[in-house]
Amino acid sequence: MLATIDAWSPHADAALLALTVPWKSMLADTSASVVLRREQLELVQLYRRKGFPVVAMIDATDGLARDKEAPELVALGRSIREPAVQAVYREYVLAVDSILHPDYLALAMETNLIRLAAPADVYGALRTMVNAAAQALRAARTASRLYVSVQVETAWGRLPRTDRYAGVADDVRDFPFIEALGLSSYPFLGGFAEPDDVPLDYYRRLGTEAARPVLVVEGGWSSGSVTGVTSSPERQARWIKRQIQLADEARAVGIFQITFTDIDLSSYVVPAGSILPLFAQLGLVDTGLHPKPALAEWDRAFQRPLRQ
Repeated sequence: MLATIDAWSPHADAALLALTVPWKSMLADTSASVVLRREQLELVQLYRRKGFPVVAMIDATDGLARDKEAPELVALGRSIREPAVQAVYREYVLAVDSILHPDYLALAMETNLIRLAAPADVYGALRTMVNAAAQALRAARTASRLYVSVQVETAWGRLPRTDRYAGVADDVRDFPFIEALGLSSYPFLGGFAEPDDVPLDYYRRLGTEAARPVLVVEGGWSSGSVTGVTSSPERQARWIKRQIQLADEARAVGIFQITFTDIDLSSYVVPAGSILPLFAQLGLVDTGLHPKPALAEWDRAFQRPLRQ
């Protein structure tokens, strides 16, 4: 779902595609076009028939462990350090653009956290790979607005805790092609006890520094207590209200609520040490689809008229 803050389409609805590169299939000689037509195209066509703009984001590393490469690549004993693997990524990106035609297309996620946590040569390979893909997209005359996302708590020096604002200048320098800046924001993991403790310029400062429009593509506040964090459904609802204020202040393009339902951890094999449980209660409804107080706050925001 998306609550639109500024009018970048005539619709208040939009669709978010969170994509991971199908490394195993493509390295086994299955083309990107085959994978996308089989797994994504009909869904995107449905969104288009409903008039939804499509925002896509491609995650090339491990979304639950930014110090590591994609689990599928690791299992294959491969790495984005390899030119052949970088070529597979580039093929996939070009296919996403030419087949799905997203309005916005992210080529990497949480780049500042990867730069901080991953080995330097992995980040260097990511930077080379992503910029080459952007150049290929430009040569193909893409109509998509290209972006990467940054982890907001990391930019503010709160995850890991340094208490020093790091900003996003390095991300703009390393990925100069970006036309927007995606934000990944989980303030409850950054040491904020209450939603109203999050400063009003929490998003705006990053957008101003980047000199690009911002859009919140992932994030949230747990409705229940997790390791090191005390929370409640009411606190989560107050976060939704506060987040809309932050987005207004930043004149954000939009906000995605990436998980509508909670995650049923009993349906997953959760490896020891996984951080997945931290994100299991971010939904606006629980696993039985019962609404939480946060859903009413979301609906109030979603029903606002577009700002022209």
